[in-house]
Amino acid sequence: MSSEALDNLVKTGQLKKEPADQAEFDGLQASGINRLKDAGNAALSADGRFDLAYNAAHALSLAALRWHGYRPDNKRYIVFPALQHTLGLPPAQWRILDKAHNARNTAEYEGYFSVDKQLLSDLLSVTQVLCDAVTKLGPVP
Repeated sequence: MSSEALDNLVKTGQLKKEPADQAEFDGLQASGINRLKDAGNAALSADGRFDLAYNAAHALSLAALRWHGYRPDNKRYIVFPALQHTLGLPPAQWRILDKAHNARNTAEYEGYFSVDKQLLSDLLSVTQVLCDAVTKLGPVP
C-alpha cells in the first residue's frame, strides 16, 4: 500500500499521522462486522439496512486507515478514497462508497432519502469486501 500517497494527504490537511492503537482498531472492526451482519437482515427496512451498511463501511474504512497510522483531520469522507492506498481497493469499488456517502448526506442534511435497491446491494457487497480485507490486515503493526 502507498504510504507516500497517504503522506500527501497529510500535507494537504486531509489526514494526520497518529500511531495505530490495537484497541481502537479492534473496536472499529467489531462495529463494522456487527453492523454489516445486521444490514444483511432482510426483515429490516431498506432505510435501516442502508444506514447500517454505510456505517459498517465507514467503520471498516476507518479501521484500515488507523491500522496504517493515520486519522482523518476533519472530513469523514476521506476514508473512502484512501481505501485505494490502505487496502488496494479499486476505484470502481470505493466510488460505490462515495455514492452511498452522498446519499447519506442528502438524507442527513436535506431530509430526503429514497433507498436505491441497487445501491444498497452494491454497498452490502463492497462492505463485505472491506470486512474481509480488514480482517486480513491482522494485528496493528
